[in-house]
Amino acid sequence: MIVRLRKTVASFSLAFVGALAGCGGGGYTEIPIETPIAPKMDITPFQRVYVAGFLAGASDDVDANMETVRLLRSQLRTKNVLRVVDADTVPLAERALQDAPPAQNGDTPPAAGAPGEAPIQDGQLPAATDERSLEPYTKVFSDTEYWKQIGEEHQQPLIVTGSVVFLPHARSGFVQREQEVYDSFGRRQVVPVRTYMERKGYILRPTFVFIDGRTGEQLYSETFREEILYNANQQTPALSSYFELMDRLLPTFLNTLSAQKIRGTRVLLK
Repeated sequence: MIVRLRKTVASFSLAFVGALAGCGGGGYTEIPIETPIAPKMDITPFQRVYVAGFLAGASDDVDANMETVRLLRSQLRTKNVLRVVDADTVPLAERALQDAPPAQNGDTPPAAGAPGEAPIQDGQLPAATDERSLEPYTKVFSDTEYWKQIGEEHQQPLIVTGSVVFLPHARSGFVQREQEVYDSFGRRQVVPVRTYMERKGYILRPTFVFIDGRTGEQLYSETFREEILYNANQQTPALSSYFELMDRLLPTFLNTLSAQKIRGTRVLLK
């Protein structure tokens, strides 16, 4: 978000400068500016933040739960928003299986896994098969007694939890790319070319849930979705893709708790 706004401000400034030059302006000065964005939550009642863990489908490639916990704790320490509680994560998957709604009309209950999926073992959720695979288990975030107890164990912090779906993804279609061509005089040109390509990559769909550790009540939640695609013959490790996608979301996540700044320039006439 911040990068896109910087580009927008920069493009506007260049266009404005070009207009001044075309009008014979007497000169200009570019002044750097910073525009603050207010946080989405009031965290003044809290002194600590506890990243408690996330619901994540079982995966052999990336442990989305632990990777997200480590990444968010690191970012919160760096930004010094609140004191980060350094404690083990909660057994969220086990609790979610207990709180999952019962099966209806003879359907297989969520805790047993959908037909064709590997059975759940050791309190683990089944592997996510689509972006909404974890929704049957999200009732756990409304379990106020559970979260109030967790808060009492960690001196009533702001609790950060939620779910993270990280899935392989493939898509085929036409892609526009630039190609160099030379005319009959040997002059080089770059022209757009549409090419049909098969690409594969990953989808990241995290939901961040913020809970009051004093009462167990949910204060705020927000869901994001990002995807990345590569050429079919490009081998990119799943963990690298996960961090690349999370990097896009971190500024918005941090803006939930603390003010962020958009940097740009303003053009003044001399």
